[in-house]
Amino acid sequence: MIIDIQRFMDSERRNWQKLEAILKRTEEDGAYQMNLEQLQEFHHLYRRASADLAKISTFASEQEIRSYLESLVARAYGEIHETREKPHHFAPFRWFFKTFPQTFRRHVRCFWLSLGVTILGCVFGGAVVSLDPEAKEIIMPFSHLQDHPSERVKREEKMTDRDRLEGAKTFFSSHLMTHNTKVSILVLALGMTWGVGTLLLLFYNGVILGAVALDYALAGETKFLLGWLMPHGVIEIPAILLAGQAGLLLGGALIGWGRRIPLRMRLREIGGDVITLIFGVTVMLVWAGFIEAFLSQYHEPVLPYAVKITFGFIELALLIWFLGWSGRKDKRSESVVPGSKLQEAKS
Repeated sequence: MIIDIQRFMDSERRNWQKLEAILKRTEEDGAYQMNLEQLQEFHHLYRRASADLAKISTFASEQEIRSYLESLVARAYGEIHETREKPHHFAPFRWFFKTFPQTFRRHVRCFWLSLGVTILGCVFGGAVVSLDPEAKEIIMPFSHLQDHPSERVKREEKMTDRDRLEGAKTFFSSHLMTHNTKVSILVLALGMTWGVGTLLLLFYNGVILGAVALDYALAGETKFLLGWLMPHGVIEIPAILLAGQAGLLLGGALIGWGRRIPLRMRLREIGGDVITLIFGVTVMLVWAGFIEAFLSQYHEPVLPYAVKITFGFIELALLIWFLGWSGRKDKRSESVVPGSKLQEAKS
């Protein structure tokens, strides 16, 4: 196909500018709603720009125009096929029970990678402790974990005459929430290293977890370990994994993986999802900090291990259901994209 490039650009530039103006308005004003006539014009301009991109793609010398059209078409495509609803007001319960789990499932591959790296760290940490018990002095971050597990269990179970956290539960839980949230934000922020820093921190957390678990298991204190960790750990550990998921999502956007759209557009695509994930992580860590201060720190005979372990399993089951099924649509509702502006207008 032979076309006059200059004439082609002169005739089409006005349409490109109109499409860009519409996109700029919709991107800057989340509450902006187009009527049917405007939507039809927008869709026409999008299809025309797509056709122009196909025409210009055969000209290697027009790389600047081609890149501009690729960005324009990608933005318009994202606007038309947007599936996230844009409510006029923030609904916390709707966000937590629908938007948050839907966002998790949309990027679940990053979560599996986060989990896989953490498990590798657990295996490594357990192997190090089993081969060299003295290494736990280097691996364990807290002094009370460096004692022999049986000695710690005896000491903990003797504290029955008084409330070990009397008058300090609120302070202790807020400290835990703050500390764990800082760790989660760091895991996310290290996604700026193209995900490498996130992977390393997840691996290190796995090393600590694996070393602690095997140390207590080898000492025959598995019941104490489960009763101590499960009430808060089944929420806290997945929260860190979700922070890793957000960090890997950020790293993937920076890498691009061969996607031919500008970095700014890639970051814009995942920005809302990253924020949703990290805020969801914060909510989870608030609950975990509360449970650790008011439940996890009390052992037999004050609080039976069976009660604590059962509570942990219930939490884990609810979390799996929440992340896996909460906010799901039925097949009938999924047959039409609810966020598609064009379909909404036609209906």
